[in-house]
Amino acid sequence: MRKVIKIRNLDCAACAAELSEELAKLEGVESAAADFINQRVSLEYEGEEALAKAVDVISHFEEVEIIDGNAPQKRDLHLKEIISIALSAVLFIPALVLQLVRVNEWIPFGLYLAAAAATGWAVVLNAGRNCIRAFKDGFHPSVLLDENLLMLIAAVGAFAIREPMEGAAVMLLYQIGELLQDIAVGSSRGEIGKLLEMKSDTAILMEEGTQCTVAAEELKEGDVILLRKGDKVPADCILCEGETVLDTKSLTGEAAPREAREGDEILSGCVNAGSAVKARILRPESESAVAKILEMVENSSAKKAKPEKFITKFARYYTPAVVLLAILIAVIPPLCNGFDFTTWLVPAIEFLVISCPCALIISVPLTYFSGVGTLARYGVLTKGAMYLDALAKVKTAAFDKTGTLTEGRFTIVGINGEQRTLALAAAVEKNSSHPLAQAFIGAESGYTASEVREIAGMGLSAEVEGRRVLVGSARLMRENGVRIPSLETLASVIYVAEDGVYTGSIEIEDKVRPEAKQALEALKRGGIVRTAVLTGDSAARAEGILAELPVDEIHADLLPAQKPEFARKLKEQGALLYVGDGINDTPVMAESDVSVAMGGLGSDAAIEASDFVLAGDHLSALPKAVKGAKKTRRIVFENIVFSIAVKVVLMAVSLAATATGLFALPIWAAVFGDVGVMLLAVLNSMRMRGKLK
Repeated sequence: MRKVIKIRNLDCAACAAELSEELAKLEGVESAAADFINQRVSLEYEGEEALAKAVDVISHFEEVEIIDGNAPQKRDLHLKEIISIALSAVLFIPALVLQLVRVNEWIPFGLYLAAAAATGWAVVLNAGRNCIRAFKDGFHPSVLLDENLLMLIAAVGAFAIREPMEGAAVMLLYQIGELLQDIAVGSSRGEIGKLLEMKSDTAILMEEGTQCTVAAEELKEGDVILLRKGDKVPADCILCEGETVLDTKSLTGEAAPREAREGDEILSGCVNAGSAVKARILRPESESAVAKILEMVENSSAKKAKPEKFITKFARYYTPAVVLLAILIAVIPPLCNGFDFTTWLVPAIEFLVISCPCALIISVPLTYFSGVGTLARYGVLTKGAMYLDALAKVKTAAFDKTGTLTEGRFTIVGINGEQRTLALAAAVEKNSSHPLAQAFIGAESGYTASEVREIAGMGLSAEVEGRRVLVGSARLMRENGVRIPSLETLASVIYVAEDGVYTGSIEIEDKVRPEAKQALEALKRGGIVRTAVLTGDSAARAEGILAELPVDEIHADLLPAQKPEFARKLKEQGALLYVGDGINDTPVMAESDVSVAMGGLGSDAAIEASDFVLAGDHLSALPKAVKGAKKTRRIVFENIVFSIAVKVVLMAVSLAATATGLFALPIWAAVFGDVGVMLLAVLNSMRMRGKLK
């Protein structure tokens, strides 16, 4: 069984990792993932007893609270932190002035101590709580040796060596950094929270000529609703009559309006920008496009990228290691040089403070989270941060033709042969879910087909009035010994045969998507080296239809089973991205490094098969996805390099300064090496929320 528990007050990635570990140890809990950014815990468990134990652990973990899934999130105004910082600053400034004018040293000392207490009480409380938890059920050094204990050691050490200004500054700067970090992380959470605005809470239901307002959750398949101008579409539906204009920006990120006519599908989250129309519900609100968008974005953080996994694991062993090194710095040099422990206590404390890995364990997951949210704004949904990394490395892009590079809306443009050809084809094709079958919707047929069997990649076989009817490609006819005439046309041709005798053919036309050329050109500018098309269509037809597109190679006449073979060959040229409809292309999607489903929100199969879904069925979102993935990876790399470089330099300077005696690095500079670097890394992560140009 699976359950997602919404929480509040889980404030750091290290705490989330620790909570996940505690939950995973429980009997009956198969897996657990605590997410400090989304404020949720995802559980896989065996029974209600295991769930009850997990709930108990969550509710007793630090200050974490479980909240009702329908309850609105409280807006955190950080009043407690702001008051503490303000009070500390009010005490710190006069203490500094009195110290500079050389008043009795005990007066500024007392003020500094009070200033440190004003902001440090929370640090002391958290450090004490961690000490208790660290020795519960064995010893857990990573719980004990967190940033709270490191800052407490730094402040106490500064007061102990008669540097009260340094001790008060440590606590004040630390709490300012924590406050700014919380605001930055909360801002990113709010950015994702804006996606909830896509949902419509109510709908106008039409029943027996009357109108009534109902909750969107109450809508069911077949209900007819009224969409007035400005109304948000509450659930996926089909336009019953008339025509209108839709604002699809919330799904696609593009402001361009889209016309909708009778019979067109309308996805939830769109806004009716035209006249009032009636629409019939296709799927309940819980299975709608918006519901799937929100579910994918919320669940994306469960699949972590390699840098995230590494940083979380690294911090577990790193912190105890640096504490041991700090002890060695404080002890070994004095033993070798006159037992001067006071001199080496400062660099040992600074080493502890500087080495804290907070900048990495907060900024890295925050960057990926922001990347997922940014792509969602442009109508690109991802299943996890790990796929952003994979997409950033892509060098080759392969596409299905029908419904991907073309619109996938087929219309009959010609009929050849006997008069009953169309009627026979329509009777058989109405039993198929293939895109070509859409062309026969509305075609009249006096026949009824039975024992319909799909022949992969070639067509259909059925019984019609006791005769065996074949409907499909030229290959289907040849393999069944049916002689067919040659046709000079760029349209797709569906052949019809009765009892092995050619009856006629139907020409069906599909158009290239208007944005396809621009999207492919943008992909090449974005670093995609080679583009290819894998299609079951004939080479002549595929080349004719795609002639205007900047495609490097076309592989035609392929059966579904053959596409993975060509995908493997394309992967030899670099990491492969494959874009298809997500249903018929499942084998090749599994073979590719990254897979994208076009407009598959109405299909569970599309979401299951792909790593990304283009929510608005618009190719122009694909280059945005590639840019977003590369930008995310670049910012993660910047934060890792910057954080490590600054910490290494400051630690080296601190040790060198003490060893040479030339100068002393102040403890507040060490605090900058922790809190300042962390804050700068978080602010750099927030660049991911900007526009993708």
